[in-house]
Amino acid sequence: MGSEGPKSVVIHVSGFKKFQGVAENPTETIVKNLKGFVEKKELPAGLTLGSCTVLETAGDGARPALYKTMDSGVSTTDSTTNEQVVWLHLGVNSGALKFAIERQAINEATFRCPDEFGWQPQQLPIIAEDGGTSRARETSCSTEAIHKILKKKGYDVAISDDAGRFVCNYVYYHSLRFAEEKGHKSLFVHVPLFSRIDEETQMHFVASLLEAIAATC
Repeated sequence: MGSEGPKSVVIHVSGFKKFQGVAENPTETIVKNLKGFVEKKELPAGLTLGSCTVLETAGDGARPALYKTMDSGVSTTDSTTNEQVVWLHLGVNSGALKFAIERQAINEATFRCPDEFGWQPQQLPIIAEDGGTSRARETSCSTEAIHKILKKKGYDVAISDDAGRFVCNYVYYHSLRFAEEKGHKSLFVHVPLFSRIDEETQMHFVASLLEAIAATC
């Protein structure tokens, strides 16, 4: 399969709406403006920006919308082409000063506050058939290589093994499981508030992140 010519990479991106304590979520702005931004910038050959979706900041109640979004990425993939599909999820860490590439998600939902649909699970497995709350799923993306590229471009970015136990981790866990089943890849990246790193810098960071993911697939 791999000898059928160069691999093309399609990256679908998601962000989140507001939630308790964060009235304006930077990832909503980034995702809404991303298509226009990369059109001006021009992505490298072989890299396509797929869907750009803003999700409700919710767990169980928003799960059907998440799967509908991910399923749409399957139907647009032509199985005869040598195409790698990647799901890139962006979330905000309001206390962060830098970007964080999340290496894994944990099968535990412990929400520090109710989500936007009023759900507040405590120590619940995200997917019961996966076993207990200590089960972890790791991304198949090359986090070290992606990190190295972004650091070289001057971004303040770290690798993290803890995506929290709130909605970000919840979505990432579902996405990693879905990606594994479909032969896709999934990656979650936390960004700070725009008051910590301004909007323009964050837009450039995400564009560079897309290129770094494609270069390391």
